[in-house]
Amino acid sequence: MTSPTRRVSLPSHLRYGPSGIVILFPKQEPSMTDNAKPNGALTLRTVAMPADANPAGDIFGGWVMAQMDLASGIMASERAKGRVVTAAVKEMAFALPVKIGDTLSVYTTIVAVGRTSITLSVEAWATRARYNNMEQVTAATFIMVALDESGKPKPVPAE
Repeated sequence: MTSPTRRVSLPSHLRYGPSGIVILFPKQEPSMTDNAKPNGALTLRTVAMPADANPAGDIFGGWVMAQMDLASGIMASERAKGRVVTAAVKEMAFALPVKIGDTLSVYTTIVAVGRTSITLSVEAWATRARYNNMEQVTAATFIMVALDESGKPKPVPAE
């Protein structure tokens, strides 16, 4: 007579089936927090396409960063009433991947205006095509500089 097999605790997407065989159930991707909401103004939305992905279907981080840079440029150029360029990007870390088919939404907030610079807080959120939930994938601080027609820094006008 054999003794019963000891069962261990399994993650929620795995379950014991008949005969003690582990069955894989589709795993819902967890949200970072249930009440998490984007901060800032929705400045840009786009869909992640296969050309922007690696063979595993993860979108390249550089593509996500480029979308955040575009959104920063849109918001900063409106505030500067003219041309701006990216001077620096600070503290960017990717918490979750963006997948093919996800809608990437970029939210921006102006946090400081200097003599020639505009500092923005930028968040990127993915609406998951498969699960229809929204998750923050990364955030960063972008510093943009206003330029005149000759490409030299110019003062940011008062609001």
